[in-house]
Amino acid sequence: MAIEQDILLTVDAVIFNQPDAESREILLVRRKNEPFKGQWVLPGGFVEDDEDLAVAAARELEEETQITVSAGDLMQVGAYGKPGRDPRGRMVTVAYVAEINQGEQKAVGSDDAEKAQWWPLNDLPQLGFDHAEILEKALKLKGIK
Repeated sequence: MAIEQDILLTVDAVIFNQPDAESREILLVRRKNEPFKGQWVLPGGFVEDDEDLAVAAARELEEETQITVSAGDLMQVGAYGKPGRDPRGRMVTVAYVAEINQGEQKAVGSDDAEKAQWWPLNDLPQLGFDHAEILEKALKLKGIK
C-alpha cells in the first residue's frame, strides 16, 4: 500500500571560524518564528525547486547571517530525516560544514533570523531541532574536539 506524504527538503550550515583551536567559534542564529522561536539553531532553510543543495546552503547562510561562503567551500556532513525532527511536518535536511576566516564579514541576523552570533564551542546554548546532533557530526568530520 502506497502512502502519500509530503516530505520537505532543507539545508543547514555549520560554520566555524578559524582563529585557533583554543578560541574556535560557531555561527548560530536565534529563530524569529516558530517552531523553536527564540532558540539558537544552525543557519538554514528550505531548498528551492531549481537549486543545488550546496548552493541552497550558501544562500540560506547569507540570507540569515550576511556571511558569504562559496558553495564549493561547503562539505556535506550528512542527511537527517528522523520523523518528528521538525514539528511542522516531515522534513529532511542536508547539513554542510565550512571553516571560514571571519575577516571583515560581520554576522547580522536577517530574514527569519532574529540575531546571528558567533559562539565559543565551549559555551554553547541549547540548540533547537536536532542541531546538536548535526554539530557533533560536523565536529568529528572536521577533527575538532
